[in-house]
Amino acid sequence: MEKSAILSALATEVKQGRLFFSTSANTAIHIKNKLEDPDCNLDSAIHLIKAEPLFAAKVVGIANSVIFNRTGKEVTDIRSAMTLIGMRTVRSLAIAIVVQQLAGPQQKNPMVVELWQHSTHVAALARVIARHITKQNPDTALFAGIIHEISWFYLLSREKHFPGLMDESAATAWASDEDLKNESELECEIQIGSAILKALSVPTPVLEGIICLWKGHLSSPPTTLGDTLLFANQLAPVKSPLTLTLNQTGDDIMYGLHSLIDEQALQDLLKESEHEVKSLTKALNS
Repeated sequence: MEKSAILSALATEVKQGRLFFSTSANTAIHIKNKLEDPDCNLDSAIHLIKAEPLFAAKVVGIANSVIFNRTGKEVTDIRSAMTLIGMRTVRSLAIAIVVQQLAGPQQKNPMVVELWQHSTHVAALARVIARHITKQNPDTALFAGIIHEISWFYLLSREKHFPGLMDESAATAWASDEDLKNESELECEIQIGSAILKALSVPTPVLEGIICLWKGHLSSPPTTLGDTLLFANQLAPVKSPLTLTLNQTGDDIMYGLHSLIDEQALQDLLKESEHEVKSLTKALNS
């Protein structure tokens, strides 16, 4: 079965509202929904997070990153961590857990591991770029970066039901297959990813920014959330092992970035933010 046909079949599934999540992903979604309940107070949130070790580790890890913990005094408990980073960040981490859990049994698959490492680097860099260059909300950029590869995590989770979707040469096949060099396949991916993000109640501006990344659309001037993600995606040291061809080349994206900041200033910023990025990606990968 050709990849274009598989993508079309999967897109039809999600169009009909048939989304299949692993048990662990459903658990994470349940926690996310509870945290978003207006009646969920700090004590209730702490109780929820303590019951999920992976979530608890991420909350404490993020609280100890240099972005949030400027004093260097180690945070060791959930209550202190949540007080430091705030509920908005905690809710973003809940989505991060959902994304990781989407792959289900394939979580240790090298491709899944690489995809998650790429996502965390894009998230950390997007936060830096948003704050210093595009002047977007840094926390929103971080959130969008975490979830921008969600369609691929879902596709990986469905591989056993669609043999041939992800094979040994998948890292290059998606970018090189003649089958996938037209808008219909990209639209299938966008349809799948959009359906998942809508099911998770991701805000429309974030969804639109991620779609701009998927399509490779740079604005003029390039200062939107989508542009922020494109820049972070281009600068990330860990590249996605799975991607469809963007409308913009790497040179196009860097030209857009250099229209906002010159090369030397960009390198200085990246150097200055290196510790921050490493600290955040380490916390997200814990």
